[in-house]
Amino acid sequence: MRIKVKTIVLIGFLLLVQQISSQVLTEETIKIGRTLSLIDTWYVDTTDITQLTENMIIDLLKKLDPHSTYISAKDVKDMNEPLLGNFEGIGIQFNILHDTILVVEPISGGPSEKVGLRAGDRIITINSEKVTGIGISTTGVRGRLMGPKGTSVTINIFRRGVKDILDFTIIRDKIPINSLDAAYMLDSETGYVKLNKFAATTDKEFETALSALSQSNVKNLIIDLRGNGGGYMNAATDMAGKFFQGQNLLVYLIGRKNPRQDFKSPGRGKLSSARVVVLTDEGSASASEIFAGAMQDWDRGVVIGRRTFGKGLVQNGFWLSDGSMIRLTIARYYTPTGRLIQSPYNEGYDKYIENYYKRYSDGEMLTADSVHFPDSLRFRTLINKRIVYGGGGIMPDVFVPVDTSNYSDYYRALVRRGVFNSYILEYADKYRDRIKKEYSSFDDFKARFRFAESEIQDFINKGNEAGVKYNEVQYRISQKEILMVLKALVASNIWQTNEYYRIVNEDDVVIAEALKIISDKEVYNKILGYK
Repeated sequence: MRIKVKTIVLIGFLLLVQQISSQVLTEETIKIGRTLSLIDTWYVDTTDITQLTENMIIDLLKKLDPHSTYISAKDVKDMNEPLLGNFEGIGIQFNILHDTILVVEPISGGPSEKVGLRAGDRIITINSEKVTGIGISTTGVRGRLMGPKGTSVTINIFRRGVKDILDFTIIRDKIPINSLDAAYMLDSETGYVKLNKFAATTDKEFETALSALSQSNVKNLIIDLRGNGGGYMNAATDMAGKFFQGQNLLVYLIGRKNPRQDFKSPGRGKLSSARVVVLTDEGSASASEIFAGAMQDWDRGVVIGRRTFGKGLVQNGFWLSDGSMIRLTIARYYTPTGRLIQSPYNEGYDKYIENYYKRYSDGEMLTADSVHFPDSLRFRTLINKRIVYGGGGIMPDVFVPVDTSNYSDYYRALVRRGVFNSYILEYADKYRDRIKKEYSSFDDFKARFRFAESEIQDFINKGNEAGVKYNEVQYRISQKEILMVLKALVASNIWQTNEYYRIVNEDDVVIAEALKIISDKEVYNKILGYK
């Protein structure tokens, strides 16, 4: 019986996920290949053997642990781009407004900025293809504008106030993807840094941020890792190493086929004397937990917020012959005290996910007393012997419940339906020039900007059009939050993401608690167990 090429490719995959030194097909791998070959050759109905193979791989990995995954060839590039810290294209932030591609902002230093594209420009054609009024999707835009470095793309632009259509030929280049969202001074001594991931560029971005903050005489740092799902472990250890004077153990890995590997700080960290607070929540995972765990275990910084996700498994990527990839768990990582902070998954994938979401229904978002760790997972920090726990994330030193005082069903519905972003996209496009003329700087905008009553009504009407019926009582509950988010989105659209956080962080209860603790040396040291 003729074995088809697809089956041979599958056998090649099965070999790759074995130990590299193994050169012999096992009985099990032959059995799987034979089964797929029989289905492809003899099954009563026509089957998509490629899809069947992918489904089999996905189900197989799902039974191992929650984080071993299969990534199809078409998804590999999209997965890698954010962590590699760049992609290749023309360098714009865009959105689709009324079936037209609107340039929200050219990326600083990118090829579009260099040729003169501006925020508010509307793209009419791409390489002579009309792209307005055709129902183009975000994916469709990316597919047309992204491409290999050095290649060109020609676009036609409509610009308000300019009579003629403008032509631009743009040479594609590498475009940075930032892992650092914000870095600014919270007060005269305390800097704030917000990271959305740990990427290949994180160390460089962090160094750049530190240089800017140093000009403002920064002494203490609040590192915001809330919602940071991780990324490269080395990026986390590189950043953590800056906070230690000696060669401290930061994390170690152990796997069945991998001997213990220790990762230590290089010594003489430039931030070794700074007070530091790390902000975490249920969205902080993996590399974020490595950073927070190292700081906590060495009594080096105060962790504030809520319990982290609990991902202590290490994946390695194995390429398959068709360009797809297996990310297979090869080891577990442990914090310096020996804590494994991986949440239990012995009851299967579905139960693992269910247990995570139970945090929202079991009261964990509101009180630390709802979190229970067994005594068998109790550890003590390395300097001051404070009690910490393994087995399900990093529990903060100071718990701060989620603030729901300004939330309502009306507010949540506006968020879900995308009303905030769609309204501000139009608003910023309409009033961009007026705002830039009226406010001399972001600080001026932050101090004086207010929405007119008619503009608030326009926002309410936008919600009604999106199917979110106005509720007067619930609007009053959420009014402050709604107006703050809208103002922050305007700031982000006119300036940068940094300015967005400078507005929304003003009413952030976690940051307020962090600032109170880091500013009081006695309180800070007491939490860490220093006398």
